[in-house]
Amino acid sequence: MTDAKPLVAIVGRPNVGKSTLFNRLVGRRVAIVEDTPGVTRDRIYGDVEYSGRVFTVVDTGGMGLGEESELGETIHRQAEMAVEEADAILFLVDALSGVTSLDVELANTLRGTRKPVLLVVNKTEGKMGQAAALEFYSLGLGEPIAISAEHGLGIDDLLDELLATLPPGTYDEHDEEVEGPVKVAVVGRPNAGKSSLINALVGMERVIVSDRPGTTRDAVDVLWTRGEDQILFIDTAGLRKKGKIKEAVERYGVFRALRAISRADVALLMVDAEHGVKEQERRIAAYVKEAGAALCVVVNKWDLIEREYKDQEWWREAIARELYFYDQAPVVFISALYRRNLGGVVEVIREVYAQHTVKVSTAQLNRVIEEAVDLYAPPQRRGGRLKLFYATQVDTGPPTFLIFVNNPRYLHENYQRYLEKQIRQGLGLDKVAVRLRFRPR
Repeated sequence: MTDAKPLVAIVGRPNVGKSTLFNRLVGRRVAIVEDTPGVTRDRIYGDVEYSGRVFTVVDTGGMGLGEESELGETIHRQAEMAVEEADAILFLVDALSGVTSLDVELANTLRGTRKPVLLVVNKTEGKMGQAAALEFYSLGLGEPIAISAEHGLGIDDLLDELLATLPPGTYDEHDEEVEGPVKVAVVGRPNAGKSSLINALVGMERVIVSDRPGTTRDAVDVLWTRGEDQILFIDTAGLRKKGKIKEAVERYGVFRALRAISRADVALLMVDAEHGVKEQERRIAAYVKEAGAALCVVVNKWDLIEREYKDQEWWREAIARELYFYDQAPVVFISALYRRNLGGVVEVIREVYAQHTVKVSTAQLNRVIEEAVDLYAPPQRRGGRLKLFYATQVDTGPPTFLIFVNNPRYLHENYQRYLEKQIRQGLGLDKVAVRLRFRPR
């Protein structure tokens, strides 16, 4: 998100349809929608293009939710932070519920923001809903805008009103650089320190941190910038074993985490140093490899490990054994709580991304393959022997190479793994996986 794009915050009491409106505006199902107050816990960002203008909209947790509860207070604070950042505010209310005392309280609060506030009455489908919208004149925020986020009614009218309130802005959808920020999904089991790492890196409370597993349910984008470096961190819900996923909302969160991995360049697999790498970490790493993202293993809570067990080389070898199918993934040891070795995380992201997106000359690639074949010729298989003629790079992220052969049926799995290893070593790709495709000439 650039500074030139106006920011619009959707606020309101719980369960009035904020996430549904957000999804309608951005045109895709980004925020979780569930008929349970408090479902949206973190701020979710998305870009909207309308009438030649681009702006960013942020979905917030319900304001005023359970002030007596610690999590409710945290959600309220998240919404307040979004309002502080916003250039305009969509105050969403529910026509079916009518004006509530909390609506009145929030209206009084929003009037003091000195920012444009549009009063948006949701769930107004039908004649009764249109009539109910008039009741909200009493909030003193001007003419209510009647919509149905679920059915898409009144959305164009809302957007027309909204654009009239936004600052001019210099952002245009064609202004973005071809190479955007490095997209990094932060994944792992619940309570491994994913949100703590992002908060420590950006230096502010941007995603909710709690010692209760499952606090982060949506995938949340946080842009980190230092000089020319830009990293878009995607904080995700903790991935637990399927048998432990009971709430429908948490199932959506797991799906969102997998979607986050699929759009990431790099995945940081957060490992709790007190638990180590086990089956669930292997499953997550498998998701990452299948999606084609590069992988970095971040061992968090390193400060809790006693001195006699702080043998980093032993840990690296143990992790490589557990993640045998992704054994080239670099390992970084940190303490997010005490902000130790955070620079190491950023540095390994840079290194891995550079290798993940590398472009190799055809001559260099074929020279490496020729040397590999000279060192170890393909064995016979299915009555024939593989012959390699020519190779070329066809994609990046991960580096993907197409090799023309006499007959792909003669390729043995062990020989393919051998070629992958030799290509990685010969091209200096020691921290990423490569993909090989074989095609008959």
